[in-house]
Amino acid sequence: MTATPPARPQTARPRPPQRRVPDKDQIALLDPFERLGTPRITRVATREEAEQARAALIGASAWGFDTESKPTFTQGEASDGPHVVQLATLDHAWVFQLHDMGCRAQVAELLALPGVTKAGFGLGDDMQRIRRKLGVEPAGVLDLNAVFRQHGYRKDMGVKAAVAVLFNRRFLKSKSVATSNWANERLTDAQLAYAANDAWAALRVFHALQDLPRP
Repeated sequence: MTATPPARPQTARPRPPQRRVPDKDQIALLDPFERLGTPRITRVATREEAEQARAALIGASAWGFDTESKPTFTQGEASDGPHVVQLATLDHAWVFQLHDMGCRAQVAELLALPGVTKAGFGLGDDMQRIRRKLGVEPAGVLDLNAVFRQHGYRKDMGVKAAVAVLFNRRFLKSKSVATSNWANERLTDAQLAYAANDAWAALRVFHALQDLPRP
């Protein structure tokens, strides 16, 4: 009778080496990252505009994804955001305002659409607010921090650090615009550019990560 050889013990896959992220001072020395200009940004506020945006978005397999909410400054004050949802392809970005119920319904359908990756950063709070406000479970959402962790980056990245690591460029973000009133009926050009480029840069990062060697 032939003896069965002992099973080899399974070994855990080695963790990728921990990688360093440039600090704020190092990022400040980099050249600026390119940005989407006004002709490639569309504000969407009605059902009809949302349907047009959907027709343009539907052909892409991945979208950059982010949201904006009116900031809260009083302790205990609950946010009723998101007030803005932004989706981007590599060529264009759409900034959806959620005042109009028809536009809101179209955004909910887009977020629930299967088969499309919605890539962004730090989406935990965004997802909770979307579920509460839109009553929908977004499908195919990818938090890019999870991908960076697979490549050895232990800290959450954020778009500024990610752009610095992958493109050796400085992503421009305005703190005053970030904390502006996103619930306004009419967004400023600066708000539109901020929101659109956050989503667009996330998609650029997503595609750049696909080209990295698998850990």
